[in-house]
Amino acid sequence: MIWLNMDSSTLVWIALLMGLAAALYSTVGHGGASAYLAIMALFSVAPETMRPTALALNLVVAGLGVWRYGRAGQINWRLLAAFVVTAAPAAFVGGGISIPPEVYRPLVGVVLWAAAIRLFWQPVRLAGRAPSPPSLALALPVGAALGLLAGLTGTGGGIFLSPLIILFGWEDARRTSGVAAGFIFLNSTAGLAGNVAAMRALPADMPWLVAAVAAGALLGTWLGAARLPKPRLLQGLGLVLVIAGAKLIFA
Repeated sequence: MIWLNMDSSTLVWIALLMGLAAALYSTVGHGGASAYLAIMALFSVAPETMRPTALALNLVVAGLGVWRYGRAGQINWRLLAAFVVTAAPAAFVGGGISIPPEVYRPLVGVVLWAAAIRLFWQPVRLAGRAPSPPSLALALPVGAALGLLAGLTGTGGGIFLSPLIILFGWEDARRTSGVAAGFIFLNSTAGLAGNVAAMRALPADMPWLVAAVAAGALLGTWLGAARLPKPRLLQGLGLVLVIAGAKLIFA
């Protein structure tokens, strides 16, 4: 296990920022990998350390999300399974496709911003719609497309799945967060399992980071699973999409 020669104050700042990111992202069922990557880049963490660290922390936060949303009965397991069964192999394929980032990242970022604008606009009306789940014939190809996009962008795919579910009215805001948490957890597990060698690049200070994001996730999932009104959840998701879109466009 490796880490840069950082003083304790720097580590505290990294852990604090990651904990705050986990609290925000987990409120809407997301793991926060894109935020962890941005934080580590800000502190000049070695590139070979960043990706496995972000994926492992993503797994912790999404796992807590599955636990919390599952206990609250806020996961549509059938919908989750319909997406995951095709998303996982498609993500594997997407990860092996070499496309210059400047070709697709700005476009994907703009799409996320457009989705965020829609979530900020009339969230009460959007949250009040009765959900109408997609048919299996539609969910399977959608899952494949999401998996391919997740593989191309190196994300868990939740930033694409959540707005799609909300904007098409396939589930309500709270259960969308539960489905996203499960989707991200399974994708992150597959990502780590497919690259065991990268585990050696995890930092020696990993337990401190895990503790920080776990604390943030416990707060965020507590708010998201039962406390925050659904319109506020949609606005929280919009904020997450703005951040994720900015990272894709400007990183």
